[in-house]
Amino acid sequence: MSAVAATLAVTELPELTGSRFLTSWELDPVALAFVVLLGALYAAAVLRLRRRGESWPVARTAAFAVLGLGVIVLATMSALMVYSRVLFWPAAVQNIMLDLLAPLGLALGDPVTLAGRALSPSGGRRLDAVMRSWVVRLLTFPFVSSVLVLVSELSIYFTSYFQTALRQDGVRQLMHLQLLLSGCLFVLPMLTKQEMLPRWCTHPIRALLVFVDGLFDSLPGIVVMLSGTLVAGNWYAAHPRTWGPTLQRDQQIGGGLMLTIAELIGLPFLGAVFVEWWREERRKTVELDAQLDRELVPVAVAAASGGSAPSPAEPARDVPVDEASDATGADATGAEETADAAPAAPQMVRPWWETESGEVAERVRRNTGRGARR
Repeated sequence: MSAVAATLAVTELPELTGSRFLTSWELDPVALAFVVLLGALYAAAVLRLRRRGESWPVARTAAFAVLGLGVIVLATMSALMVYSRVLFWPAAVQNIMLDLLAPLGLALGDPVTLAGRALSPSGGRRLDAVMRSWVVRLLTFPFVSSVLVLVSELSIYFTSYFQTALRQDGVRQLMHLQLLLSGCLFVLPMLTKQEMLPRWCTHPIRALLVFVDGLFDSLPGIVVMLSGTLVAGNWYAAHPRTWGPTLQRDQQIGGGLMLTIAELIGLPFLGAVFVEWWREERRKTVELDAQLDRELVPVAVAAASGGSAPSPAEPARDVPVDEASDATGADATGAEETADAAPAAPQMVRPWWETESGEVAERVRRNTGRGARR
Protein backbone atom coordinates (compact mmCIF):
# COMPACT_ATOMS: atom_id res chain seq x y z
CA MET A 1 0.00 0.00 0.00
CA SER A 2 1.42 3.39 -0.96
CA ALA A 3 1.69 6.29 1.46
CA VAL A 4 -1.17 8.15 -0.33
CA ALA A 5 -3.43 5.09 -0.20
CA ALA A 6 -2.61 4.58 3.44
CA THR A 7 -3.48 8.20 4.22
CA LEU A 8 -6.82 7.92 2.43
CA ALA A 9 -7.61 4.66 4.24
CA VAL A 10 -6.81 6.23 7.61
CA THR A 11 -8.91 9.37 7.04
CA GLU A 12 -11.92 7.26 6.06
CA LEU A 13 -11.86 5.05 9.16
CA PRO A 14 -14.96 5.48 11.34
CA GLU A 15 -14.90 5.38 15.12
CA LEU A 16 -13.83 2.04 16.54
CA THR A 17 -16.76 0.32 18.27
CA GLY A 18 -17.31 -3.20 19.50
CA SER A 19 -19.16 -4.27 16.36
CA ARG A 20 -16.57 -2.70 14.07
CA PHE A 21 -13.80 -4.41 16.01
CA LEU A 22 -15.38 -7.78 15.16
CA THR A 23 -16.22 -7.02 11.53
CA SER A 24 -13.20 -4.98 10.35
CA TRP A 25 -10.71 -7.16 8.50
CA GLU A 26 -7.89 -6.50 6.05
CA LEU A 27 -6.22 -9.16 3.91
CA ASP A 28 -2.44 -9.43 4.27
CA PRO A 29 -1.24 -11.71 1.43
CA VAL A 30 2.23 -12.19 2.92
CA ALA A 31 0.94 -13.12 6.37
CA LEU A 32 -1.71 -15.40 4.86
CA ALA A 33 0.88 -17.22 2.73
CA PHE A 34 3.10 -17.62 5.79
CA VAL A 35 0.28 -19.11 7.85
CA VAL A 36 -0.80 -21.47 5.06
CA LEU A 37 2.78 -22.68 4.59
CA LEU A 38 3.28 -23.40 8.29
CA GLY A 39 -0.09 -25.13 8.53
CA ALA A 40 0.57 -27.27 5.44
CA LEU A 41 3.98 -28.40 6.71
CA TYR A 42 2.56 -29.29 10.12
CA ALA A 43 -0.40 -31.18 8.62
CA ALA A 44 1.88 -33.09 6.23
CA ALA A 45 4.08 -34.20 9.13
CA VAL A 46 1.07 -35.41 11.13
CA LEU A 47 -0.29 -37.34 8.13
CA ARG A 48 3.08 -38.99 7.55
CA LEU A 49 3.10 -40.23 11.15
CA ARG A 50 -0.42 -41.62 10.78
CA ARG A 51 0.53 -43.51 7.63
CA ARG A 52 3.27 -45.21 9.65
CA GLY A 53 0.73 -46.16 12.30
CA GLU A 54 2.09 -43.62 14.80
CA SER A 55 -0.05 -41.12 16.68
CA TRP A 56 0.35 -37.43 17.42
CA PRO A 57 -1.60 -35.68 20.22
CA VAL A 58 -4.68 -33.86 18.98
CA ALA A 59 -4.22 -31.26 21.70
CA ARG A 60 -0.84 -30.27 20.27
CA THR A 61 -2.29 -29.93 16.78
CA ALA A 62 -5.13 -27.78 18.12
CA ALA A 63 -2.71 -25.55 20.05
CA PHE A 64 -0.55 -25.05 16.97
CA ALA A 65 -3.54 -24.24 14.76
CA VAL A 66 -5.60 -22.09 17.13
CA LEU A 67 -3.17 -20.45 19.56
CA GLY A 68 -0.35 -20.31 17.05
CA LEU A 69 -1.58 -19.76 13.50
CA GLY A 70 -4.94 -18.35 14.60
CA VAL A 71 -3.28 -15.65 16.69
CA ILE A 72 -1.03 -14.69 13.76
CA VAL A 73 -4.11 -14.24 11.56
CA LEU A 74 -5.89 -12.25 14.26
CA ALA A 75 -2.91 -9.97 14.82
CA THR A 76 -2.13 -9.27 11.17
CA MET A 77 -5.55 -9.15 9.50
CA SER A 78 -8.21 -8.19 12.06
CA ALA A 79 -9.28 -4.79 13.35
CA LEU A 80 -5.98 -4.62 15.20
CA MET A 81 -4.29 -4.25 11.84
CA VAL A 82 -6.94 -1.97 10.34
CA TYR A 83 -6.91 0.55 13.20
CA SER A 84 -3.18 0.32 13.96
CA ARG A 85 -2.57 3.21 11.53
CA VAL A 86 -4.78 5.60 13.45
CA LEU A 87 -4.55 4.32 17.04
CA PHE A 88 -1.46 3.23 18.93
CA TRP A 89 -3.07 0.72 21.30
CA PRO A 90 -4.21 -1.71 18.54
CA ALA A 91 -0.64 -1.72 17.19
CA ALA A 92 0.73 -2.37 20.69
CA VAL A 93 -1.67 -5.31 21.22
CA GLN A 94 -0.86 -6.61 17.75
CA ASN A 95 2.87 -6.62 18.44
CA ILE A 96 2.64 -8.20 21.88
CA MET A 97 0.46 -11.00 20.47
CA LEU A 98 3.06 -11.75 17.80
CA ASP A 99 5.91 -11.55 20.30
CA LEU A 100 4.46 -13.60 23.17
CA LEU A 101 1.14 -15.31 22.51
CA ALA A 102 1.69 -16.72 19.01
CA PRO A 103 5.11 -18.23 19.93
CA LEU A 104 3.51 -19.92 22.94
CA GLY A 105 0.83 -21.50 20.74
CA LEU A 106 3.39 -22.65 18.17
CA ALA A 107 5.63 -24.10 20.91
CA LEU A 108 2.74 -26.02 22.49
CA GLY A 109 2.36 -27.75 19.12
CA ASP A 110 6.03 -28.86 19.41
CA PRO A 111 6.83 -28.64 15.68
CA VAL A 112 10.51 -29.51 16.21
CA THR A 113 9.73 -32.91 17.75
CA LEU A 114 7.06 -33.53 15.12
CA ALA A 115 9.52 -32.76 12.31
CA GLY A 116 12.16 -35.03 13.85
CA ARG A 117 9.71 -37.94 13.96
CA ALA A 118 8.23 -37.34 10.51
CA LEU A 119 11.51 -36.94 8.64
CA SER A 120 13.56 -39.82 7.31
CA PRO A 121 16.48 -41.03 9.45
CA SER A 122 18.94 -38.96 7.44
CA GLY A 123 16.64 -35.94 7.57
CA GLY A 124 16.23 -36.36 11.30
CA ARG A 125 20.00 -36.44 11.76
CA ARG A 126 20.36 -33.25 9.74
CA LEU A 127 17.67 -31.58 11.84
CA ASP A 128 19.45 -32.63 15.03
CA ALA A 129 22.71 -31.25 13.64
CA VAL A 130 21.05 -27.90 12.98
CA MET A 131 19.43 -27.80 16.42
CA ARG A 132 22.78 -28.60 18.06
CA SER A 133 24.79 -26.10 16.01
CA TRP A 134 26.55 -23.32 17.87
CA VAL A 135 24.43 -20.65 16.17
CA VAL A 136 21.14 -22.15 17.38
CA ARG A 137 22.65 -22.90 20.80
CA LEU A 138 23.72 -19.28 21.15
CA LEU A 139 20.42 -17.75 19.99
CA THR A 140 18.32 -20.06 22.18
CA PHE A 141 20.51 -19.77 25.27
CA PRO A 142 18.02 -18.60 27.94
CA PHE A 143 19.66 -15.30 28.90
CA VAL A 144 20.54 -14.42 25.30
CA SER A 145 17.02 -15.08 23.99
CA SER A 146 15.45 -13.06 26.84
CA VAL A 147 17.65 -10.07 26.05
CA LEU A 148 16.87 -10.41 22.34
CA VAL A 149 13.13 -10.21 23.04
CA LEU A 150 13.57 -7.13 25.22
CA VAL A 151 15.90 -5.36 22.77
CA SER A 152 13.59 -6.22 19.87
CA GLU A 153 10.59 -4.55 21.49
CA LEU A 154 12.45 -1.49 22.74
CA SER A 155 14.13 -0.92 19.37
CA ILE A 156 10.73 -0.92 17.69
CA TYR A 157 9.09 1.66 19.94
CA PHE A 158 11.98 4.02 20.65
CA THR A 159 13.50 4.37 17.19
CA SER A 160 12.05 5.36 13.82
CA TYR A 161 11.47 1.64 13.12
CA PHE A 162 7.81 1.64 14.18
CA GLN A 163 6.91 4.84 12.33
CA THR A 164 8.55 3.51 9.16
CA ALA A 165 6.60 0.27 9.53
CA LEU A 166 3.34 2.27 9.66
CA ARG A 167 4.29 3.94 6.39
CA GLN A 168 5.68 0.95 4.44
CA ASP A 169 4.10 -2.49 4.29
CA GLY A 170 7.38 -4.30 3.64
CA VAL A 171 8.97 -2.90 6.79
CA ARG A 172 5.83 -3.71 8.78
CA GLN A 173 5.90 -7.33 7.64
CA LEU A 174 9.59 -7.56 8.49
CA MET A 175 8.83 -6.16 11.95
CA HIS A 176 6.09 -8.74 12.50
CA LEU A 177 8.44 -11.56 11.47
CA GLN A 178 11.13 -10.22 13.81
CA LEU A 179 8.71 -10.19 16.75
CA LEU A 180 7.52 -13.73 16.03
CA LEU A 181 11.02 -15.19 15.63
CA SER A 182 12.47 -13.46 18.68
CA GLY A 183 9.60 -14.78 20.80
CA CYS A 184 10.07 -18.32 19.46
CA LEU A 185 13.77 -18.26 20.34
CA PHE A 186 12.86 -18.22 24.03
CA VAL A 187 9.56 -20.11 24.19
CA LEU A 188 10.21 -23.02 21.82
CA PRO A 189 13.29 -24.49 23.59
CA MET A 190 11.46 -24.32 26.94
CA LEU A 191 8.58 -26.54 25.81
CA THR A 192 9.93 -28.82 23.09
CA LYS A 193 10.97 -32.40 23.82
CA GLN A 194 14.13 -31.86 21.79
CA GLU A 195 17.26 -31.13 23.81
CA MET A 196 17.90 -27.52 22.72
CA LEU A 197 18.98 -26.19 26.12
CA PRO A 198 22.09 -26.86 28.25
CA ARG A 199 22.01 -29.84 30.61
CA TRP A 200 21.82 -27.61 33.67
CA CYS A 201 18.56 -26.14 32.42
CA THR A 202 16.29 -28.69 34.13
CA HIS A 203 12.55 -28.17 34.47
CA PRO A 204 12.82 -26.39 37.86
CA ILE A 205 15.38 -24.03 36.32
CA ARG A 206 13.11 -23.52 33.32
CA ALA A 207 10.24 -22.54 35.58
CA LEU A 208 12.49 -19.98 37.27
CA LEU A 209 13.64 -18.63 33.89
CA VAL A 210 10.04 -18.27 32.70
CA PHE A 211 9.20 -16.31 35.84
CA VAL A 212 12.19 -14.00 35.35
CA ASP A 213 11.37 -13.60 31.66
CA GLY A 214 7.88 -12.49 32.63
CA LEU A 215 9.47 -9.62 34.52
CA PHE A 216 11.52 -8.76 31.43
CA ASP A 217 8.41 -8.83 29.23
CA SER A 218 6.66 -6.30 31.45
CA LEU A 219 9.38 -3.67 30.99
CA PRO A 220 8.42 -2.45 27.48
CA GLY A 221 4.82 -1.90 28.55
CA ILE A 222 5.88 0.05 31.64
CA VAL A 223 8.32 2.19 29.67
CA VAL A 224 5.78 2.95 26.93
CA MET A 225 3.04 3.73 29.44
CA LEU A 226 5.18 6.14 31.49
CA SER A 227 7.14 7.72 28.64
CA GLY A 228 6.54 11.40 27.99
CA THR A 229 7.71 11.00 24.37
CA LEU A 230 5.05 9.88 21.92
CA VAL A 231 5.79 6.68 20.01
CA ALA A 232 5.45 7.46 16.27
CA GLY A 233 4.05 10.80 17.38
CA ASN A 234 4.63 12.47 14.01
CA TRP A 235 2.66 9.80 12.19
CA TYR A 236 -0.36 9.85 14.50
CA ALA A 237 -0.32 13.67 14.67
CA ALA A 238 -0.45 13.78 10.87
CA HIS A 239 -3.58 11.58 10.92
CA PRO A 240 -5.89 13.36 13.39
CA ARG A 241 -9.12 11.81 14.59
CA THR A 242 -12.37 13.39 15.71
CA TRP A 243 -13.07 10.44 18.02
CA GLY A 244 -11.22 8.32 20.58
CA PRO A 245 -8.59 9.21 23.17
CA THR A 246 -5.87 11.82 22.86
CA LEU A 247 -2.44 10.80 21.57
CA GLN A 248 -0.93 10.68 25.07
CA ARG A 249 -3.87 8.81 26.52
CA ASP A 250 -3.82 6.41 23.57
CA GLN A 251 -0.18 5.58 24.30
CA GLN A 252 -0.90 5.06 28.00
CA ILE A 253 -3.71 2.63 27.11
CA GLY A 254 -1.38 0.78 24.74
CA GLY A 255 1.38 0.49 27.35
CA GLY A 256 -1.09 -0.73 29.96
CA LEU A 257 -2.43 -3.38 27.58
CA MET A 258 1.11 -4.50 26.76
CA LEU A 259 1.86 -4.93 30.47
CA THR A 260 -1.41 -6.74 31.19
CA ILE A 261 -1.17 -9.15 28.27
CA ALA A 262 2.48 -9.94 29.01
CA GLU A 263 1.66 -10.88 32.61
CA LEU A 264 -1.41 -12.89 31.62
CA ILE A 265 0.54 -14.88 29.04
CA GLY A 266 3.21 -15.67 31.65
CA LEU A 267 0.75 -17.73 33.71
CA PRO A 268 -0.15 -20.37 31.06
CA PHE A 269 3.49 -20.40 29.95
CA LEU A 270 4.60 -21.26 33.47
CA GLY A 271 1.80 -23.82 33.72
CA ALA A 272 2.95 -25.47 30.48
CA VAL A 273 6.49 -25.80 31.88
CA PHE A 274 5.12 -27.48 35.04
CA VAL A 275 3.05 -29.89 32.90
CA GLU A 276 6.14 -30.87 30.90
CA TRP A 277 8.00 -31.29 34.18
CA TRP A 278 5.28 -33.64 35.51
CA ARG A 279 5.30 -35.66 32.28
CA GLU A 280 9.08 -36.07 32.44
CA GLU A 281 8.93 -37.26 36.05
CA ARG A 282 6.14 -39.71 35.20
CA ARG A 283 8.19 -41.08 32.30
CA LYS A 284 11.18 -41.62 34.60
CA THR A 285 8.96 -43.38 37.15
CA VAL A 286 7.61 -45.75 34.49
CA GLU A 287 11.15 -46.58 33.37
CA LEU A 288 12.23 -47.23 36.98
CA ASP A 289 9.24 -49.49 37.60
CA ALA A 290 10.06 -51.46 34.45
CA GLN A 291 13.66 -51.86 35.64
CA LEU A 292 12.45 -53.07 39.05
CA ASP A 293 10.13 -55.57 37.46
CA ARG A 294 13.05 -57.04 35.53
CA GLU A 295 15.27 -57.22 38.62
CA LEU A 296 12.60 -58.69 40.91
CA VAL A 297 12.25 -61.86 38.83
CA PRO A 298 15.43 -63.53 40.22
CA VAL A 299 14.57 -62.17 43.66
CA ALA A 300 11.18 -63.88 43.65
CA VAL A 301 12.71 -67.17 42.47
CA ALA A 302 15.34 -67.04 45.21
CA ALA A 303 12.76 -66.27 47.88
CA ALA A 304 10.54 -69.16 46.75
CA SER A 305 13.46 -71.64 46.88
CA GLY A 306 14.64 -70.46 50.28
CA GLY A 307 17.98 -69.25 48.96
CA SER A 308 19.33 -65.86 48.15
CA ALA A 309 19.94 -64.23 44.81
CA PRO A 310 23.54 -63.56 43.90
CA SER A 311 24.94 -60.15 44.58
CA PRO A 312 25.87 -58.31 41.40
CA ALA A 313 28.67 -56.60 43.31
CA GLU A 314 30.33 -59.95 44.14
CA PRO A 315 30.41 -62.25 41.08
CA ALA A 316 31.46 -65.87 41.46
CA ARG A 317 35.23 -66.45 41.26
CA ASP A 318 36.51 -68.91 38.66
CA VAL A 319 38.74 -71.61 40.25
CA PRO A 320 41.66 -72.89 38.15
CA VAL A 321 41.71 -76.60 37.31
CA ASP A 322 45.08 -77.26 39.01
CA GLU A 323 43.95 -75.50 42.15
CA ALA A 324 40.72 -77.50 42.17
CA SER A 325 42.66 -80.79 41.73
CA ASP A 326 45.00 -79.93 44.60
CA ALA A 327 42.03 -79.10 46.78
CA THR A 328 40.32 -82.39 45.86
CA GLY A 329 43.48 -84.39 46.64
CA ALA A 330 43.90 -82.66 49.94
CA ASP A 331 40.30 -83.36 50.87
CA ALA A 332 40.70 -87.06 50.00
CA THR A 333 43.98 -87.41 51.97
CA GLY A 334 42.61 -85.74 55.07
CA ALA A 335 39.18 -87.32 54.94
CA GLU A 336 39.95 -89.82 57.71
CA GLU A 337 41.52 -87.12 59.92
CA THR A 338 38.42 -84.93 59.72
CA ALA A 339 35.80 -87.67 59.84
CA ASP A 340 35.22 -87.21 63.57
CA ALA A 341 35.49 -83.41 63.44
CA ALA A 342 32.38 -81.26 63.53
CA PRO A 343 31.31 -79.90 60.12
CA ALA A 344 32.31 -76.28 59.45
CA ALA A 345 29.50 -73.74 59.43
CA PRO A 346 28.71 -72.53 55.91
CA GLN A 347 29.63 -68.92 55.12
CA MET A 348 26.52 -66.75 55.05
CA VAL A 349 26.34 -64.04 52.34
CA ARG A 350 23.65 -61.35 52.56
CA PRO A 351 21.81 -60.44 49.34
CA TRP A 352 22.93 -57.24 47.64
CA TRP A 353 19.62 -55.45 48.23
CA GLU A 354 20.12 -55.85 52.02
CA THR A 355 23.51 -54.13 51.98
CA GLU A 356 23.16 -51.41 49.38
CA SER A 357 21.43 -48.11 50.14
CA GLY A 358 20.19 -47.05 46.69
CA GLU A 359 16.59 -46.40 45.69
CA VAL A 360 16.39 -49.64 43.71
CA ALA A 361 17.64 -51.67 46.69
CA GLU A 362 15.14 -49.97 48.99
CA ARG A 363 12.23 -50.80 46.69
CA VAL A 364 13.44 -54.42 46.38
CA ARG A 365 13.53 -54.69 50.19
CA ARG A 366 9.94 -53.45 50.41
CA ASN A 367 8.75 -55.89 47.73
CA THR A 368 10.54 -58.88 49.20
CA GLY A 369 9.20 -57.99 52.62
CA ARG A 370 5.65 -58.03 51.31
CA GLY A 371 6.32 -61.34 49.56
CA ALA A 372 7.61 -62.92 52.77
CA ARG A 373 4.53 -61.78 54.74
CA ARG A 374 2.26 -63.32 52.13
